[in-house]
Amino acid sequence: MNSNEAITLTRDVEGTMVPAGTKVTLQQGERAFITQSLGGSYTVVVNGNMFRLEAKDADALGLAVAAKPIATTGTLGTVVDIEQEAWVQMRTCFDPEIPVNIVDLGLVYDCHFAPLGAPDRFKVDVKMTLTAPGCGMGAAISKDVETKLLTIDGIDEANVAVIFEPQWNQGMMSDAAKLQLAGCRT
Repeated sequence: MNSNEAITLTRDVEGTMVPAGTKVTLQQGERAFITQSLGGSYTVVVNGNMFRLEAKDADALGLAVAAKPIATTGTLGTVVDIEQEAWVQMRTCFDPEIPVNIVDLGLVYDCHFAPLGAPDRFKVDVKMTLTAPGCGMGAAISKDVETKLLTIDGIDEANVAVIFEPQWNQGMMSDAAKLQLAGCRT
């Protein structure tokens, strides 16, 4: 959902400035333009600056707040099932400036599972990067990944580390991502 029309904020709302990553409060009555609404968050432009708003704050944009994601149920029994679901969940995470998920962008370098005591309980460690080392959105994006992984039945602990070796480049994107971004430029 992109909006060419201004939306008046219905209440004060905390946003994260893109790409700095600084938390700010946007004021009720300010005019916002939605530039991206993917993965449950919103990227808006207010007074010429870009901000990311969380799904829980959709009402500030005059939109319905989506229900919290429901954790998967007992259908996931093996580490293979859980790992598959982890990749599905990570594909719902987006850089607020790029309309392609972080997996297809090639930002997720590693996803490793380790058992936690009980046979069907796991810890997952993810290593990911950002498109630019100076991007301040690392904390917001990695928190999004962690939150979504923890909705999966069987994952009790999720650790997401942002690393910069190897440095990301466009060659790491999937072919689908390259095509999608090429279509955005036309």
